[in-house]
Amino acid sequence: MLYFDHSATTPIRQEVLILLEEAQRLHFGNPSSTYKYGQKSRVLLEKARRQVADSIGAKPNEIVFTGGGSESNNIVLWNLLYSKNKHVITSEIEHPAILNVLHQLRDFGITYTALPVDQKGLVSLEAIKSAIRDDTGLITIMMANNEVGTIEPIEAISKIARENSISMHTDAVQAMGKIQIDVKSLDVDMLSLSAHKFYGPKGLGILYVKKGIKLNPLIGGGGQEHGLRSGTENIPSIAATGLATQLASDQCIENAYHLTELENQFKSALTSHYSRAIFNGHPDTHLPGLVSVTIPDVPSDFMIINLDLQGIAISSGSACSSGTVKPSRILTSLGISNELNVRTLRISFGKDNSADDVSTLVDAMIGVIQKASKYRV
Repeated sequence: MLYFDHSATTPIRQEVLILLEEAQRLHFGNPSSTYKYGQKSRVLLEKARRQVADSIGAKPNEIVFTGGGSESNNIVLWNLLYSKNKHVITSEIEHPAILNVLHQLRDFGITYTALPVDQKGLVSLEAIKSAIRDDTGLITIMMANNEVGTIEPIEAISKIARENSISMHTDAVQAMGKIQIDVKSLDVDMLSLSAHKFYGPKGLGILYVKKGIKLNPLIGGGGQEHGLRSGTENIPSIAATGLATQLASDQCIENAYHLTELENQFKSALTSHYSRAIFNGHPDTHLPGLVSVTIPDVPSDFMIINLDLQGIAISSGSACSSGTVKPSRILTSLGISNELNVRTLRISFGKDNSADDVSTLVDAMIGVIQKASKYRV
C-alpha cells in the first residue's frame, strides 16, 4: 500500500511508538501523586512539555496538552464568551474546528467576519485592517491551509493585531515538521498543534498560550495543565508527542527538502504525460509536499477509487454524501468552478515516501486517466 495522504494523518514513527508502548507499561502512575510511581510520570510529563516548548521557541509553562487540534481551537474560541470584545476576524478557508465553532458561538452573542482569499489562497492584509471594529477581540488565521497548502503571512497579521490591541491565534496543525515554527517570530498569543499530523499519536493536541494571556478552561475539575484542561494526563501519549515534536522540529529542514523533491518530481512527471493538469494554491509560498491538482478529464472520486484498488491512497477536497460528490468550500473560495472542483485531488507526501513511490503514483494516475477517457467517465 502506498500512502499519499499525510495531510489527513501520518503513521506514528517507530521511535515514538516504542516510547508510547514503554510508557504504557512502566509509567502508569498519576502525575499528581506524591509517591514514586506518580513522580516518574510527572518527570515524563514535564520533559515532554520542555521538548514541545523548545521546538517552537516557547517556555514550558506556555504549553498546554489537550485532546487534539480541534480542542485547542475550541478552548481559544469559547473564551470569547469571557471577553469584552466579541467580534472575530478569520478567513473563509479555515478548518471546521474554527468556522463551525464560530457559527455555533453566534447563539451566544459572538460575531465574526470570514474574509475571502485570492486565487492563490492568501488573505489580504488590507482586508484584515478594514475588517477591524471597535469590538474586535480576536484574529484567527491558519498558518497553512490543509487542502492547497498556501502559507499565510502570520507575522504580518500579528503585527496588525498588535497595533490594534487584538489577540492573535493561528491554527498551525498542518505546519509542524514542514516549516519552522517560532512563536516569538510569529508574535502570536495562541497557537494550535496536533500530534498525529507529524508522526505522533492520535488524540493529543497542543495549545501554546503566551505568558500573560488569561484563558478559562472548557473542562473543569482537578486543575491539571495550568488549570486549563482538567483530567488525569495521558502520560504515554504526551511523552510520545514530546518526542514526535522534537524530531519534527530537528528534522524540519531535511524533511522539507525531501518533500519538495518529491513534489517537483510528481509535477514534472505528471505534466509530461498529461498537460491539462492544473495546480492550485500558491506556486511559491506553500507547504512542501502538499499538492492540489485538478485533472479536468477525471472526476476525483473515480480517480481515488481506482487508485485505491491498486493499493494507492490519495484524497480530494470534495465530500461524498449519499453518492453525490459535493464541491470543496476551500476550492470554491479560490474561485475554482464546481465542475473542476469535483475533479481536484489532494496528494500529500510524507517522510517515508520515495522517488520510486512517486513514479508508481504517476503511472497509475495516467492509467486511470486513459481508462476514464475510454469509458467517457
